[in-house]
Amino acid sequence: QVQLVESGGGLVQTGGSLRLSCAASGRLSSINAMAWFRQAPGKERTLVARITWSGGRTFHADSVKGRFTVSSDNAKNTVYLQMNSLKPEDTAVYYCAVRTSDLKYTYWGQGTQVTVSS
Repeated sequence: QVQLVESGGGLVQTGGSLRLSCAASGRLSSINAMAWFRQAPGKERTLVARITWSGGRTFHADSVKGRFTVSSDNAKNTVYLQMNSLKPEDTAVYYCAVRTSDLKYTYWGQGTQVTVSS
């Protein structure tokens, strides 16, 4: 089992910035990658960004490319999502997730609300 604790959400104005953090604990050897998803009301949960646990290879969805940056501090077992130039359409609950060796997102955080006001 892997436990995930997220922090850093909140209310920000358009154009502002937030940094989300996700601290992992437990069976860390099972982690292949860590990712951020988001889900807006009435919409499906979608992948925002991902970083491999060894090697640090990253992926960013087109909708956030150039504005959001995923990074990790393996010494702290923590992944971050730096969000700049936020837009109202970025408003959602953001979830941290662990992808295990079977390439499935097996473990999920509790979610943190990000609200961008216009």
